[in-house]
Amino acid sequence: MYRFDTMTKLLQWLFMLALLGGTWATLTLNLLGLDPLPPPVYQVLWLLPTYLLVTFGCYSLGTVGYRLATFNDCEEAARELHAQIREARDDLAQRGMKF
Repeated sequence: MYRFDTMTKLLQWLFMLALLGGTWATLTLNLLGLDPLPPPVYQVLWLLPTYLLVTFGCYSLGTVGYRLATFNDCEEAARELHAQIREARDDLAQRGMKF
């Protein structure tokens, strides 16, 4: 049996999307042949994909905003890169290139 925690993030999202989509289609189209749902339930059920899309958009924006706000600078890597740039310029200057 395939374990859910070993799935990639994409497969987890696709699995949940397929599960929710199948459930939504079954309830909306009454594929099980059960007694019809009350009209207020259908009103909410038809708009559920839109609600989920808006919720996913808000979640995505929030996640990106949080990651940008907590993005850390790599001071040591920046110093190392500047040292390599100086070293490359010195090497090119010795070979006759002017800056």
